[in-house]
Amino acid sequence: MVQIGYTMMTEQAGPRALVDHVVGAERAGFDFSVTSDHYFPWLTEQGHAPYAWSVLGAAAQATERIPLMTYVTCPTVRYHPAVVAQKAATMQLLSEGRFRLGLGSGERLNEHVVGEGWPAAHVRVEMLEEAVEIIRGLFGGGDFSYHGTHFDVENARLWDLPADEGLELPPIGIAVSGERSCEVAGQLGDLVIATEPKSELIEAFDRHGGAGKPRVGQLPVSFGTDKDAAVARAHEQFRWFAGGWKVNAELPNPAGFAGATQFVRPEDVAGTIPCGSDVADFVEAVRPYVEAGFTEVALVQIGGDQQEPYLKWAERELLPALREL
Repeated sequence: MVQIGYTMMTEQAGPRALVDHVVGAERAGFDFSVTSDHYFPWLTEQGHAPYAWSVLGAAAQATERIPLMTYVTCPTVRYHPAVVAQKAATMQLLSEGRFRLGLGSGERLNEHVVGEGWPAAHVRVEMLEEAVEIIRGLFGGGDFSYHGTHFDVENARLWDLPADEGLELPPIGIAVSGERSCEVAGQLGDLVIATEPKSELIEAFDRHGGAGKPRVGQLPVSFGTDKDAAVARAHEQFRWFAGGWKVNAELPNPAGFAGATQFVRPEDVAGTIPCGSDVADFVEAVRPYVEAGFTEVALVQIGGDQQEPYLKWAERELLPALREL
């Protein structure tokens, strides 16, 4: 049975609201949660971008059961991987073993702010590979140094590790978009992350050592009893989703996304994102992920002010229907 997750979308709500939302998701019965890690929203209309790791720390204290996960953190430009390792170990302790570290090669939108430029795609994957090696090295305990092509670590050590309290290390998930990233994920990751239900990504992940490991996907949805309003909201805040990963990774700011999506129509968005309150539409949108081999699917309810009605509906109607898949 596929597990259904809830997304704390930092681009569309402030930090306190996000924590309230995940508490509601736990109460509604979602199997897990994920959290985006952005410095900018995709579009100005979304309106938010709080620091994800502070939100996660608060969420760990406010919840009891629901697993937490970054979806995803880029450990290469805005954050040094040694610092990400410290964040992740601390989160695993705060959550008492409920945290998973989702990593990816990032987007210019969030990483350009530190003024280090934006590497080519193949370089970003090389950097991600080194970053995972550093994080795992630090997770191993003791003093750790590393000298790679892209990163150096000098005599680092994590002084608070999950093992100190009898907890497992946080599993590492790696986001994929092509053969090379699938190779890194299969060899170095404990799970794979993808935003599209492409079976070829899962097959490549399996070829490179990922067979039997969890596969986590994500799907935006726009619940609302007024379908036209739900479509309008999805178009206003999520039309960037139509760009595809290769475009989305390269644009520098919300103005860039606004320009790139100026000709995307509401009907275009409604053709890819389930909108309204017909449970069958939402089930059919999740089905391709299940058929492609995903074991977990995190849903994103569009609209920061629309979470409470969505959570009530999900508990009552959506989650029972999805568990029949």
